[in-house]
Amino acid sequence: MAYSSTQLFINGKWRPGQSGRTIAVLNPATEETIGTVAHADRADLDEALDAAAKGFKVWRAVAPFDRCKIMRKAAAIMRERNDEIAPLLTMEQGKTLAEAKMEAMAAADVIEWFAEEAKRAYGRVIPARGPGIYQIAIKEPVGPVAAFTPWNFPINQVVRKISAGLAAGCSIIVKAPEETPASPAQLIRAFVDAGVPDGVLNLVYGVPAEISEYLIPHPVIRKISFTGSTVVGKQLSALAGLHMKRATMELGGHAPAIVFNDADVSSAAKILAAAKYRNAGQVCISPTRMLVQDDVFREFVDKFVEGARMMKVGNGMDPDSKMGSLANPRRVNAIEDMVQDAIGKGAKLETGGKRVGNKGYFFEPTVVSDVPKNARAMNEEPFGPLALISRFSTFDEVAEEANRLPYGLASYAFTSSTKTATAIGAVIESGMVSINSFGLALPEVPFGGVKDSGYGSEGGTEAMDGYFNTKFITQTGV
Repeated sequence: MAYSSTQLFINGKWRPGQSGRTIAVLNPATEETIGTVAHADRADLDEALDAAAKGFKVWRAVAPFDRCKIMRKAAAIMRERNDEIAPLLTMEQGKTLAEAKMEAMAAADVIEWFAEEAKRAYGRVIPARGPGIYQIAIKEPVGPVAAFTPWNFPINQVVRKISAGLAAGCSIIVKAPEETPASPAQLIRAFVDAGVPDGVLNLVYGVPAEISEYLIPHPVIRKISFTGSTVVGKQLSALAGLHMKRATMELGGHAPAIVFNDADVSSAAKILAAAKYRNAGQVCISPTRMLVQDDVFREFVDKFVEGARMMKVGNGMDPDSKMGSLANPRRVNAIEDMVQDAIGKGAKLETGGKRVGNKGYFFEPTVVSDVPKNARAMNEEPFGPLALISRFSTFDEVAEEANRLPYGLASYAFTSSTKTATAIGAVIESGMVSINSFGLALPEVPFGGVKDSGYGSEGGTEAMDGYFNTKFITQTGV
């Protein structure tokens, strides 16, 4: 599929913004303009809000069984169109084509899983204290949703919000990323072609702050879901709270990856290197701080570096590329600054550390060891192909370091001891803990953080909770 300009989708129609304004879309591997995306202004947002309000009345009345059928059809369409959608994602975001295909296929799994959950939104009967009293608690869709999604996983981050919302019976306005607009538009198209009624699903692009500041306080919107940085998430959460709107917040992380002396070091290094350089490190659950016990520190570093050096960097459309470009020049500059800061504070550069070529936003898979705690990268989420490896001696020491930062999204640990695994799983302050594997982000498991990494879940049955109101009904016989 050739890359083309992306339009808004409002009330069942693909169209340009009423002002006619557009935003250029660049290919991060070539720095060339490959298309445009329509720019929504307030008039477009008003139309989307009106459509979502009407669409909610229609969709909430559709039986869960029938919602499920439409959603399963959307999943099938995503699978059928995978070879057409994936190149668009690679061209606009930079990840390898193999990763793009995995993301599009995984979206189908997410849709299908939530489609089945639509049929399982059970309420309950509550035993009464006297005869002739009937007490039930039922779940009702919360209402129209405003969803805000980032550029690092343009399909994956949108599909979770749409799938949970539609399964619950909500309508939704998606503010997708302007840097990567075409792939989420194809996701929307799959739902539309599957039979989602007009107004139920709407897609806008524009100035993020202007759109969020208008949609969130609007009385039509009853819930927001945001994935992005902690700084922006706190602002949007505060705005939602001011207007008593329910919110799900999936924010930044800085995942510790703990390798104990008794771990399978080769396996740990292989798993963590693959996870670290996936999507060029632009992953909220990416392992960032590798904390390795003294006796296996050097062995782990050598094996991890070996894995990093095997990552062939190149245009994501090249089948030989194992790691594509960063998504924008901001990330290149940030990683370059963090590497220099860490070295300046005494860290050792093991491999990488430089941009690749003079065209495109490429950066070498980079490893720095013995990184001091006052280095910027040890305190700010790197969000790029920079791995930090530090050493520790005792369990208490590593537990303290793992919990030192205000983030608590994902964490990892490697050990052959059941006792150690149980202990570290219990002590880490994190929404997700994966031990001896990279086992996160499946549709059926919870996905969310604690502390400054947000609240609520975007996976598992817990994700559905955020899209329901619980209504209690008690009835006494006359």
